Amino acid sequence: MTNNNFYVTTPIYYVNDRPHIGHAYTSVACDVLARYKRLCGYNVKFLTGTDEHGQKVEKSAASAAVAPQALADANSQHFRELTGLMDLSNDDFIRTTEPRHVAAAQALWKKMADNGHIYLGSYSGWYSVRDEAYYQESELVAGPKGNKIAPTGAEVEWVEEPSYFFKLSAFEGPLLAHYEQNSGFIGPDTRRNEIISFVKGGLKDLSISRTTFSWGIPVPGDEKHVMYVWLDALTNYLSALGFPDTSKPDYKAFWPADLHMVGKDIIRFHTVYWPAFLMAAQLPLPKRVFAHGWWTIEGEKMSKSLGNAIAPQALVEEFGLDQTRWFMMREVPFGNDGNFSREGMINRINSELANNIGNLAQRTLSMVAKNCDGKVPGKVAMNAQDEAALDKLYKSVKSYMESIDSYKFNQALDVVVAFASEANAYIDVQAPWKLKKEDPKRMEAVLFVLLEYIRVIAILLQPVMPKSSSKILDQLCITPEGRGFSALGYSARLSPGAVLLAPEPVFPRFMEKAA
Repeated sequence: MTNNNFYVTTPIYYVNDRPHIGHAYTSVACDVLARYKRLCGYNVKFLTGTDEHGQKVEKSAASAAVAPQALADANSQHFRELTGLMDLSNDDFIRTTEPRHVAAAQALWKKMADNGHIYLGSYSGWYSVRDEAYYQESELVAGPKGNKIAPTGAEVEWVEEPSYFFKLSAFEGPLLAHYEQNSGFIGPDTRRNEIISFVKGGLKDLSISRTTFSWGIPVPGDEKHVMYVWLDALTNYLSALGFPDTSKPDYKAFWPADLHMVGKDIIRFHTVYWPAFLMAAQLPLPKRVFAHGWWTIEGEKMSKSLGNAIAPQALVEEFGLDQTRWFMMREVPFGNDGNFSREGMINRINSELANNIGNLAQRTLSMVAKNCDGKVPGKVAMNAQDEAALDKLYKSVKSYMESIDSYKFNQALDVVVAFASEANAYIDVQAPWKLKKEDPKRMEAVLFVLLEYIRVIAILLQPVMPKSSSKILDQLCITPEGRGFSALGYSARLSPGAVLLAPEPVFPRFMEKAA
């Protein structure tokens, strides 16, 4: 029996700051997958949320002279607003301060402890508050002030305290065996190779509790300790499904997750610690973890010190929502680092959306409105060239779907852009404005072919540009049933004589405002 469920998650975002383009990028990628899978007929669970515990939050709250919960409430709301701003279709929003999550995290701890994988000791070593991560001496470099710096650029401090430990060292073999037996577990391959090399280098037991601060989930049975923030945070993928009650419908339908989408900086937590925790609790492992790259801004690394972080709201307000989503998914191969530039954004909007896809829709629909009484041309006699064009169109959809399924979003959009380019070239060659006088029946056949191109393009645009694609499909009077990916072939062609709405531009050119 085929499993028709699909569970995709963003990482949960840390609440010590406001959302930036990197947060939006991960979320939009997950949303594209969720929308695509729904259009393919899947029952989808799409989860996002916020990570709200840890020393960094406690320190930030103290600096702001507010309670940690108040800081978490305020900043979590910014990420909840991001879901509306970017038109995300998430089914749930999890917060690690929610009672359902606290119960799940403590239950996971107890399972690991009951299975003999946790012991009490004392920790001494280097810790980064910014990263909420432990580092070995060999990973550090000297800083300019004699301090020590982690690979991420964060300063570390020496920590000594009582701690519970997780027997991570015992999972070196099982993890390597899992990577070997499940070649698609970690993607892309560069990250897979990186993680395998890290694990082969040897794993040490992991400190999973703290006593020097209190903003966290209490350790079951020893409330002087709070749980290590990453053990707490990773559990969100389970707590949103009703864990520890494994009889819950969501847990039964959606665990193990099909995909955890993460940034490359947190790949180790998701592909070493998380699967080891699950193994220790005797729970199924997620099917895939995929790490994408980072954005630079006009060629510069995005950082607080440079003050160059871009708020998603600023992009949406200036360029438009769907235009921003298009650029994010189009500009770079997903998994690689990418650069945001105004010039690149404007070029994409004008050359691909306004001049290509938008121009195709506007001039075709305008010709139909003017020359066919605003109706899909009637039973038309298409020639071999027309049929060949449509046959190629329908068959090429497979390439789009294969690209989305492998997270090659920019390649999928290559297919859409190519369709629009082919259709625009077809208009220029066929010159339907001339055929109006010379051969009206031939003109109708040409316009029918062009309408089919527009219909297929609009259906394919839905995961990436839901609002814009909906406007085009509305103009074609396509019913909701005709918008799924099952409607992409010959059998779902437009009905001759169907009345179309008056054409309206969908993708205007971007014009710089005068100073």
